[in-house]
Amino acid sequence: MPRTIALVEDDAAIRENYIAALQAQGYQVNAYADRPSASQAFAQTLPDLAIVDIGLKEEMEGGFMLCQQLRQLSQTLPIIFFTARDNDVDTISGLRMGADDYLTKDISMAHLLARIAALFRRTDLLLSPKQQSEQIQLSHLRVDVSRMTVSWKSQPVLLTVTEFWMLHALIKHPGHVKSRQQLMDESRMVVDDTTITSHIKRMRKKFVQLDATFDHIDTVYGMGYRWQG
Repeated sequence: MPRTIALVEDDAAIRENYIAALQAQGYQVNAYADRPSASQAFAQTLPDLAIVDIGLKEEMEGGFMLCQQLRQLSQTLPIIFFTARDNDVDTISGLRMGADDYLTKDISMAHLLARIAALFRRTDLLLSPKQQSEQIQLSHLRVDVSRMTVSWKSQPVLLTVTEFWMLHALIKHPGHVKSRQQLMDESRMVVDDTTITSHIKRMRKKFVQLDATFDHIDTVYGMGYRWQG
């Protein structure tokens, strides 16, 4: 059964171009030109992945609103923001709201398809049956790799799929510095440095919200990141 991708894009020419490209890869595409029509559809049935433009017709933040709706319906549904707006504020805002990636419309079609495939690979790991649960425990951190769940001091930490694999890459070898490239490779990601930094900041914030004293994810300037303690 083909994967279903929801494409929310208000520019008709761009929308049709991406519908054709995604369908050529075997995906089923449900396309929407505005937030209300997409919102109504999501309330009925969720897609397997969503690609959402931020500015939708007269709603400059319409994509952010859709992302919030999708995250309330599913913590693990892969969400990609796809936009002409290229600035750090939008990137960080989008990732903070729960998107798994943030792409600008000047990237190549091959690059977009690679990121979609990477997100689906991670989703498959979540859904695949595991004979035995792989557990990692570091002090107050408990990670169930098979179920992709994380807790800190027995409180659940709600991470996106992308955040989960980045954390997993860090805790496999505590104290070892992971470069951004290593995080991309081990997290099965194809992203840029800005996106990596935004994911790390957002992941840290989720732990700090549960525990104000949390300080286990270190930035090693010029080198990368590590899990300490």
